Amino acid sequence: MTSKVFVALRVKATPERAFAAFVDEIGVWWRPNSLFQTTPRDPGRLSFEPGEGGRLVETLANGKVFEIGRIRTWEPPGRLVFSWRQATFPSDLHTEVEVRFEPVGEETRVSVEHRGFDQVPEGAARHGFPDEVLLMRLADWWRTLLTSYRDSSS
Repeated sequence: MTSKVFVALRVKATPERAFAAFVDEIGVWWRPNSLFQTTPRDPGRLSFEPGEGGRLVETLANGKVFEIGRIRTWEPPGRLVFSWRQATFPSDLHTEVEVRFEPVGEETRVSVEHRGFDQVPEGAARHGFPDEVLLMRLADWWRTLLTSYRDSSS
C-alpha cells in the first residue's frame, strides 16, 4: 500500500515560467511548517541544483547545508520528480514528490503528488497522527505552499 497527497492549482503563467518559478524561486515562496520541518533547527533557505541528480537543499543560518533530496526526473517545462526526506527520517528513507506543469489555455495547471509517507515509522515526523490525519495535514501544507507559489509567480 502506498499513501499520497495530491494538490493542484492554476497559475497565470506559461509552463516554462511556472517551472522556472517553482525551481528557481523556491526560496521566495516556500513556507516552513512545524510538523514537516526538514531539520529540528530554525528554518533555512531552500534551493534546487538543476538537472537530474541535482539536489534540493536547505541552507541553515549557520551555513550548514541539509540535503532534502535528489532530483530524479528533470523534464522542463512539464515535469519534476525529486526525493524528500526530513532529518527525523531513518537515513535510508525517502518519500517522493512529483510536480507536473500542464498548459490550460493561457494558464498552467501545477499539480503536486507527494507519496510514500506510509513508509515513515512511528515517531519519525508522524507526531502520533494516524495515516489519514497525517496525510490531511500534509495536504493542507502543500495547499499553503502552492498558494504562496501562485501568489509569488503570477
